[in-house]
Amino acid sequence: MRQSILFARTKKEIFQKDVPISFSYLTRGDFIEASISGVYRLLPLGLRVHRKIENIIRKEMEKLGAQEVYLPALQKKELWLKTNRWKEIDPPLFIFKDRHQKEIALAPTHEEEIVEIVKKRVTSYKDLPIYLFQIQTKFRNELRASGGLLRTREFLMKDLYSFHASQKDLENFYQKVKKAYFEIFKKCKLKVI
Repeated sequence: MRQSILFARTKKEIFQKDVPISFSYLTRGDFIEASISGVYRLLPLGLRVHRKIENIIRKEMEKLGAQEVYLPALQKKELWLKTNRWKEIDPPLFIFKDRHQKEIALAPTHEEEIVEIVKKRVTSYKDLPIYLFQIQTKFRNELRASGGLLRTREFLMKDLYSFHASQKDLENFYQKVKKAYFEIFKKCKLKVI
């Protein structure tokens, strides 16, 4: 894409003292823009970077044999009551009522949902192992959204869920996942310890 038609306007303002320098570069380069506290718009350049990273992650998860799922952002109260996390999770859930006055929450995580799905489908240890992953929007009711993109109220996250018949199988899979993450970091040119 030519620079002349790119929907981006770089800014020249001085870096803010209370935010990470990486966040300042993203806003000055017009990759992202603040919407409300802890919520950001991904502009064309930011979305392109986001999609490239997402595709790197997706390919590595598929190499592991993981299958992608898409889970709802809206979650029913009953799932969270089963795990006693409806009121206990920190930060607290974004909770609201639908038009039928039923309480629902915006998903900060999907463990309850994924367990519900797998429970309905696994009838024997022979059905295991199962590896499922998702890349989607999550919501956290942060008291103080801070740190640029590191602590936000709405964010994209990749989760990998695995279900095993034995501890040994879990530990073997863990080592494979660890290698996959190092490969992701390498492809993103991130140095990790």
